[in-house]
Amino acid sequence: MAMLGYAEIFIAILSFLFLHLWRCNRNRNSLFTNWPILGMLPSVLYNSSNLHDYLTHALKQHGGTGEFKGPWFTNMKCLITCDPLNAYHIFVKHFSNYDKGPEYHEIFEAFGDGVFSADGETWKRSRAVAQLMFKEKNFDLLLERAVQKKAQNCLLPLLDHISKQGMVVDLQDVFNRLTFDTNSSKVMGVDPNSLSIHFPQVACQIAFDQMVIGWLYRHLVPRSFWKIQKWLQIGQEKKMTRACQTFENFLRESIASKREEQTKCTSNDAEELHADLLTELIRDEKSTGKVDDKFLRDTAFNLFVAGRDGIAVGLTWFFWLVATHPLVEAKIIEEINEMFQPQERNLMVFGVKEVKKLVYLHAAMCEALGLFPPLPFERKHAVQSDILPSGHLIKRNEMIVCSLYSMGKSEEIWGKDCLEFKPERWISKKREILHVPSYKYMTFNAGPRVCLGKDLSIIEMKMVASSILWSYRIEVMEGQHISPSISLGLLMKYGLKVHVGKRDL
Repeated sequence: MAMLGYAEIFIAILSFLFLHLWRCNRNRNSLFTNWPILGMLPSVLYNSSNLHDYLTHALKQHGGTGEFKGPWFTNMKCLITCDPLNAYHIFVKHFSNYDKGPEYHEIFEAFGDGVFSADGETWKRSRAVAQLMFKEKNFDLLLERAVQKKAQNCLLPLLDHISKQGMVVDLQDVFNRLTFDTNSSKVMGVDPNSLSIHFPQVACQIAFDQMVIGWLYRHLVPRSFWKIQKWLQIGQEKKMTRACQTFENFLRESIASKREEQTKCTSNDAEELHADLLTELIRDEKSTGKVDDKFLRDTAFNLFVAGRDGIAVGLTWFFWLVATHPLVEAKIIEEINEMFQPQERNLMVFGVKEVKKLVYLHAAMCEALGLFPPLPFERKHAVQSDILPSGHLIKRNEMIVCSLYSMGKSEEIWGKDCLEFKPERWISKKREILHVPSYKYMTFNAGPRVCLGKDLSIIEMKMVASSILWSYRIEVMEGQHISPSISLGLLMKYGLKVHVGKRDL
């Protein structure tokens, strides 16, 4: 038999590609063009510079739910949704059928058995411990002390220095350092002092940021690829191992230090040492029995992560929105002036009771967190097969990703002005914050896993924001490109470069 010529082979390949693309484009469930061999990955890579907005547009075109399929040789496949009815089904009504899953535990192994990565009974135990801590009567005081001390001694002096020198500063970097220090103080009773005029390189902070990069990397490459790298200790996984060891040492030393403090403290100075969550857990041993170091480590790590990146990312987007919406900024300043007279300006950093009175600021925070949720995705793993309200079949062990970013820009939920920065949508006629069901506003998750620190996180953000806006004007540098990065948290891709000026009295 004569062999086919090159022309015939080329025509056959083109015909196959045309037929395949034609069939895929007719598939209403596919979010992107499904290429031979490479799957939908080329579409994602091509639109990587504005992936979140591109995905939001694609979901809108597909009724809020669609499939993503990676290259044929990988197991990269999931259903993506921003449908609030699907979210309610997954995160609330059928919560027990959707857990984190084994792959999630592998990727985030550093979380151990903490509240964010655990499932089943382990999760229930960690959740119960965290819930008890958040209900403590002095928890507000713990937060207030940490934030006020750091803002008064470091943040405001730094902004004053920047203002006097006429410098340009990356506000995202400032907030990353601020929340790293305050969360270390709140959770472990240790201040790494990463926030100062000199912007020092602190080992444990660098290690944590490298771990975040490593977690993202494990999401982007096939599981077998990063597993081999980990086994051989090469590439990104080698950096991950070193970062984990550095941060692990930081946690171990903090736990050992707190245990030693507790053995030496007397009843007279116990209250003075009662100043961080790690101390709380160790002191609870008297009533709950011995708490092993692994449990302390996992709990401390999970609570630290919860309070660090979310607040830093939220503050960065909030200040960009406020600085580019002068009418909103004017209303925030007007509210602060109405609540606190100019002679009270020496307060500098308002406390928990003061910021609770700031309704418009609260609304602006909610609006910013909805438009730019610190965690843009929530992923789940189906325990058993199921059918979503949208009609999509979910197979056993299939991954579902809920796009919180897309939900925050959904006309179905927020109306035709969904893309506007409009704090007024959150305020009732009685000047109270309107309630929105968590499955429609998933910035703090929904259902049984809803964030226990939701209210405290907003309070902390209001304390930081009010202290800055009370004394300083933030002006965003012109010409910089503001867009979300492809990261686990919704960081700004190039940071937020700003000028800082003293506000007129």
